[in-house]
Amino acid sequence: MKNGWIKFLSLVMGLLLVFPACAETTANVADIAKYGNLILDQTGEELFATGLEYGDLLTVTILGQEWEVPLGSNYSDVDTGLPVVRAASNEEAVVIAINMGDMATTAGIAVKTKIEEDPGYRWDYLVEQPVQVSIALNQEDGYREQWLIHQLARTNERADYAHLSDEAFANFRVVDTTGMGENKLYRSSSPINPEIGRNVYADEAARAAAIKTVVNLADASNTYEGTENAYYASCQTVYLNLGVDFAAPAFKEGLAEGLRFMIAGEAPYLVHCNEGKDRAGFTSALLECLMGASAEEVVADYMETYVNYYGLEKDTEKYNAVVNSNIVKALAVAFDVEDLYAADLAAEAEAFVVEELGLSQNEVDALKAKLGK
Repeated sequence: MKNGWIKFLSLVMGLLLVFPACAETTANVADIAKYGNLILDQTGEELFATGLEYGDLLTVTILGQEWEVPLGSNYSDVDTGLPVVRAASNEEAVVIAINMGDMATTAGIAVKTKIEEDPGYRWDYLVEQPVQVSIALNQEDGYREQWLIHQLARTNERADYAHLSDEAFANFRVVDTTGMGENKLYRSSSPINPEIGRNVYADEAARAAAIKTVVNLADASNTYEGTENAYYASCQTVYLNLGVDFAAPAFKEGLAEGLRFMIAGEAPYLVHCNEGKDRAGFTSALLECLMGASAEEVVADYMETYVNYYGLEKDTEKYNAVVNSNIVKALAVAFDVEDLYAADLAAEAEAFVVEELGLSQNEVDALKAKLGK
């Protein structure tokens, strides 16, 4: 009998080694961030204590709905439009988000309402609180390779970018793709938001370029009064306070307002968000397509941001991963095309501006005249 128990326990231990215990944890939604990210009442330290690691594929359950979601360290660890569980191995809260999307709306938890007071929005819950979230291991290392590809690192210290000009450090540059008029359109990181340490350089670059009209995609108003943005204050500026879900009605409505502001304004124009990477990247790419740029030109301009910030080299594994997961996918979805490189981008962009953004043909023609040669 004793030998039988020993054999049984050995068998159980062997099975545990082959099939490890499935890490699982539950938490509640403590808050909803500006762009619809779900902030949990659980820290990264607590999540990792369950045995989970970056690159694991998880099953996230919210209100009876299940998502297959990787565990990552940043929103850009997944392609545009895909969900991610974002966690740091410290006391920061775990976040469930959709890269360039809105998890709160997608999960049916809440709706976003514009308000006049800062911060310019309010989340109204559609379900009883607290909203419980279950996180369980789906596949160990199931996303590990993709996670490694998506890892990008940068600093915000000017001294670490001594090889770059002040303009490149600020991610400030003229858009000079095919069809675009000389020195008509510029893109940049924020000249007023000091968060990433580039605003002073961006503001000075705007002065040197004699910018007249600014489309601020990120802010509800000049909430950074008192920062060093002397030139910016002299420009005609529209504050759009847009999210990062390019397919959302609110984004399209705001972008249409921004394009109409450009039509009414004078060149040179500056389009910026905070980093000049995502919202400014999409907007610039759309305008480049509208004016006749090729896919190769659009991609090259978009990726200059990643060269400036992260030092990525063309045709490397990480460089190509960013191309395919960001701008190529975003434009392909916006234009509803399978192969961006084979599409008539000028026609697709014009159709998008008219059918999705609601500009009239006369407005499109006026915009092209403003940006053209």
